[in-house]
Parts: sequence; C-alpha cells; structure tokens
Amino acid sequence: MIDEFAKDTLHGRLRRDRKALLWKLDGLSEYDARRPLTVTGTNLLGLVKHVASVEARYLGEVFDRPSPEPLPRWQDHDGSDLWAAEDEARDQIIGFYQRTWEHSDATIDELALDAPGHVPWWPEPYSSTNLFAVLVHVLGETNRHAGHADILREGVDGRTGMRPEHEMQIDEDARTAYWAKIERAARSAASAEA
Repeated sequence: MIDEFAKDTLHGRLRRDRKALLWKLDGLSEYDARRPLTVTGTNLLGLVKHVASVEARYLGEVFDRPSPEPLPRWQDHDGSDLWAAEDEARDQIIGFYQRTWEHSDATIDELALDAPGHVPWWPEPYSSTNLFAVLVHVLGETNRHAGHADILREGVDGRTGMRPEHEMQIDEDARTAYWAKIERAARSAASAEA
C-alpha cells in the first residue's frame, strides 16, 4: 500500500515539474529561449533538452528499457545536451521531451519501486539501485532545473511562477520598491560588518 502511494506521489510530482519546466519557454522568442543566460551558457531550451536526456537515460537505459529516441552513448557525453544547435527546432526538442515522458511513464507504471536497475555512470557500490532511488533522483534533477529555468525566465522578462494559473500580473512599481528594500537591507548589513 505504501509503495503505491509513494510511487504515485513521486510520479505526480515529476509530472508537475515537467510541465513547469516546459512552461518557462512559453511566449519566448527563439533567441531568448536559446541564448546563454549565465557565464556557463545555461539557457532555457538547453535545460529542457538536458532534462529530457537525463530522464531518457535514467528511466530507460538503467532498467534495460532503452529510449526509442536516439541518444549518444553516455560515455560520449560532450555537453551537447545542454544547448540547442541552430538546426534543432524548439518543437523538436519539446517533442523529444514529451515522448520521453511517455516512455518514462511506462517504465514507472510497469515496474515496482524495488525493481532493480543499474546506473553504469555511478561509482560502485551505488551503481546497483532500484526504481525508487532513480525516481527520486530524476525528480530532483527535474525540480532543480525547473528552478534554474524559473530564475532565468525572471531575468529575461520578469515572469515568475510554477504554473500559468498562479502567475500574477507584474506590478513594476511594487517590484522595484521590494527590490530596493532588499538592497537597503543588504547594504546595511554590509556596513555593520565593516
């Protein structure tokens, strides 16, 4: 009974966070979806592509259920899953992510939480694992990158939130006043430290 509750809860959270990550692309130009927004090149469409690849590997290969999508060998990882090349259409990457959901959901639905898996890129003795541990790992990865996407999107156009139904209109005056209040507190603390 607890296993099904745990599996349903984790799976539900994963579904929620997948949608939140994709929502961060809504309404963006091709440039804003792809441009590097940090010094390391992190970008919104690249986050989606990366999470799709991570999920395809963990909820596919790890359980001998290879993704129907072509993936490079994990040993050949070169960072190309972290950004979108000019010949990769946004819809192509989003479609890859959504098809990965279907494959991953089938893995989650068909296997018990204690189903054994093997993660060859994890060091021993951790490489032998189970669906529960992998599901927690994938949920953590998805949630982490959805958080990155939230911050990046805020920097692009000020939009924030986890779901469209919770998004509030941007009140620039209130936002500016709030930012100034936090800045004053930070400067005050820094002055007190000196």
